[in-house]
Amino acid sequence: MKNEMKFGYTIVYVSSVPATLAFYKEAFGFETRFLHDSNDYGELETGATVLAFGSHTMGDMNLNGQYQKVNPNAAPLGVELAFVTDDVASAYAKAVAAGAEPINEPADKPWGQVVAYVRDKDGSLIELCSPMGA
Repeated sequence: MKNEMKFGYTIVYVSSVPATLAFYKEAFGFETRFLHDSNDYGELETGATVLAFGSHTMGDMNLNGQYQKVNPNAAPLGVELAFVTDDVASAYAKAVAAGAEPINEPADKPWGQVVAYVRDKDGSLIELCSPMGA
């Protein structure tokens, strides 16, 4: 029997799962795939890998309160969510209009991508980028 590992989920702990799902729809166009009746867990339609959100209550339960909560008033954690789009400038403008905190406006990178950065309402760092090699 082959034990093949694959990347399945990224779960970000947030202050309000329903509000976060609504923000990601408005800012980035992602539809809700699933929201548990408890409102403590939800997933977005993001393709092959699931982007999910859990409440801080769920994080405390799963990790015995032993994790660093993202703080929108502190420097971003050393992790980012990267969303690929053909039109970074429009995606950046839409995200900022929806309430994302602007970090870096779209810029051409030496390796050929256009990249911009915003933070969501809980403080998670989000990269908006063009496809590699495009």
